Amino acid sequence: WSGKKMKIGYARVSSKTQNIERQTKELEENGCEEIYIDVASGKDFNRPNYIVMKSKLRKGDELVIHDLSRFGRNKDEIIKEWKDIMDLKAEINVLNMPVLNTAQYKDIKGIGKLISEIFLSVMSWTVEEERNRIREAQQEGIEIAKVKGKFKGRPVKYHEHAKNAQERLIYNEIVRMLNNKE
Repeated sequence: WSGKKMKIGYARVSSKTQNIERQTKELEENGCEEIYIDVASGKDFNRPNYIVMKSKLRKGDELVIHDLSRFGRNKDEIIKEWKDIMDLKAEINVLNMPVLNTAQYKDIKGIGKLISEIFLSVMSWTVEEERNRIREAQQEGIEIAKVKGKFKGRPVKYHEHAKNAQERLIYNEIVRMLNNKE
């Protein structure tokens, strides 16, 4: 470790159809020397590039995130990860929420940490609720599509007429096991 403090950016989108460029551009403009990107759900922190990024954070480094919802979407997990990073003595800067820039509080004992923790708790609850609303709206949309006959779900992969030999083999094994009450 060189002892040099680094600005490390983290960006996340949930799917490949979403555009990551707005986040990465803002991270670059804010001086991030390295940017880690995940295409994954924000429900937890089991994301490959997040794990690598976190393993590289050192005392004095600054983790820069465009928006708290890009960090995560689960209140308890956000708070746990935030604490882990603070325990490393690294700073966190959420660009669109200046109150969540921990570097601005490092010289103010107690009060800055209190403000940051209260705001983090409220905002992490908000992003989790937004995730829940998105899931509910998605489920409602699926139910409406089913009623209209437009939603069929995923195609059946394992069936007796599957063209793929491995899928047919798996189907036959499942049928054999069911017939043997296994």
